[in-house]
Amino acid sequence: MEIYKDLSSPASQQFEKLLNSQLSKNKIEEGKIIEGKITKITDKYVFLFIPGLKSEPVIDINEMKMIGMQDKVVEGSTVSVLLEKIEDKNGDVVVSAQKAQKIKGWYELEKAYEDNQSINGKITSKCKGGVIVEHIETGSLMFCPGSQISDKPMKSIDHLIGIEQKFAIIKLDKVRGNACVSRRQIVSSHKKEDKAKIIEKFKVGDIIKDAVVKGYSSFGCFFEVNNEIDVLVHLQEISYSRVNHPDEIFNIGEKHDLKVISIDMEKLQIGCSIKQLSPDPFEHISNYETGKPYKVKVVKITDYGCFCELEPGLSTLLHSSEISWTKKNISPKKLFKVGDQIDCVITEIDKDKRRVAISHRLTIQNPYTTLENKYPVGSDIDGIVTSINEYAIYVKLGDLDIDGFLHSNDLSYSGKPEEELKKYKKGEKLKVRVLEIKKEEQKVRVGLKQLRKDPFDFFRGKKVNDIITVQVASSDNKGLMVKPEGCDLEFLIKKSQIAVSSADARPSRFVGGERIDSAISEINFDKRKVNLSIKLLEELQNKEAVDKFSSPLSGKNLPFSSLSEKLDDKKKKETE
Repeated sequence: MEIYKDLSSPASQQFEKLLNSQLSKNKIEEGKIIEGKITKITDKYVFLFIPGLKSEPVIDINEMKMIGMQDKVVEGSTVSVLLEKIEDKNGDVVVSAQKAQKIKGWYELEKAYEDNQSINGKITSKCKGGVIVEHIETGSLMFCPGSQISDKPMKSIDHLIGIEQKFAIIKLDKVRGNACVSRRQIVSSHKKEDKAKIIEKFKVGDIIKDAVVKGYSSFGCFFEVNNEIDVLVHLQEISYSRVNHPDEIFNIGEKHDLKVISIDMEKLQIGCSIKQLSPDPFEHISNYETGKPYKVKVVKITDYGCFCELEPGLSTLLHSSEISWTKKNISPKKLFKVGDQIDCVITEIDKDKRRVAISHRLTIQNPYTTLENKYPVGSDIDGIVTSINEYAIYVKLGDLDIDGFLHSNDLSYSGKPEEELKKYKKGEKLKVRVLEIKKEEQKVRVGLKQLRKDPFDFFRGKKVNDIITVQVASSDNKGLMVKPEGCDLEFLIKKSQIAVSSADARPSRFVGGERIDSAISEINFDKRKVNLSIKLLEELQNKEAVDKFSSPLSGKNLPFSSLSEKLDDKKKKETE
């Protein structure tokens, strides 16, 4: 190194110049892709010459085979490699042809993704959820999900493996270095271009001859036109008559004429109709009148009613509420079946909405009108208990299909309602009285206690302060439970109403079955309320005794006995 110590010599300066010029041409940096020239090939390694490096990099021959470049391994040819390390711990240069190829491939994928361009690739193998696709130009591996292989279900993709074809890049993960591609987008775009050209041939109103039935679903039927395109005839456009499913009308392979009614260039769809090729049966609606009965045919039954035909193609709805006068939430399937001919009355014709409403119950006598005529309010009728709930009994009235409402309060005048309900059971025969008929609301209220004499009539003609004889039924801390003689009702004489003297107001003074007198302290016929009082009876008796046996002069000799009278006289004079 001593010969270069003196840089002032011409030889030293020339050498420095040559060295700097050489280094400036080859900027050696780790992480960069550089070109290397193959100088030597052995069974295991490939030796490269890269200007600017102090030693020759070496590449394993298997690495070249892995990236499919074994055919290009020829002395004198160049290879792109990634310079990983200029010098490792052993002093060797570390390069990788495989990583260089992957990075180059990623750059190309990024550019294609940004420019929205397709790439060339081939499916190399299957994997979980899809297939592995190899980029033809760079050998980069990409993932294609199973849903992106084709635009229609495929039983096998073996015929696609190893074939070069176009793919669209749908996702790039720069951080992880993963690429996701789609064959389906390429296939669909080609089909859309071809389909758009075919659809442009048609316009609304065209008649398509001999379209072939290709398939059907619950919402319509698909037809193939000229072996080019499929069109849909919606279920509502098949016939003016009600159709439950296309298979009721069509068979696969049949030919039918169609009318084009809609074209959607965005969705690339053509809508067609069959029924519009024939006259509209609703034009015959003028032959029908509201309020008149007609025979209709049941064509479909649902939970909410029946679809019927006045004539072929002229459909109407018989709602479940118009089937029966008396049955609520009726199931049409229990009464009718498809094909039945039934009598109905037209209740409404709406030409704007193309709607016809009919009623079956209007052809039958209203049982509530029959009940009102035959058993007006106040009449008695035999019935059978059909059901019982916690507050009422329902009774089927006579031979009519009507259930009368019998409230627990109308079972008995004296018993407790909840206890009276327990005395009856389903199927038991009863005679009841009609209390109320609401024909519009289809409700009837009946009563049972009204058939018996009202025990409250015992108090008719009686008034407050009248004295009656009662029999003690029981006693407790609240008072006496008594029953008037000749009456089936029981009443409570409160403890405070037993005697004038609080010392005598003891319910225990009386025993069951004992007969005593009491006075009526309150009576209300509208509320069916009566209050009895022994205390009032004592007060009335005391007043009677005072009025009958006391002297008018008693108390006159007492001091101030006439003071109140003098004060009254003074007030009268002042007012005069």
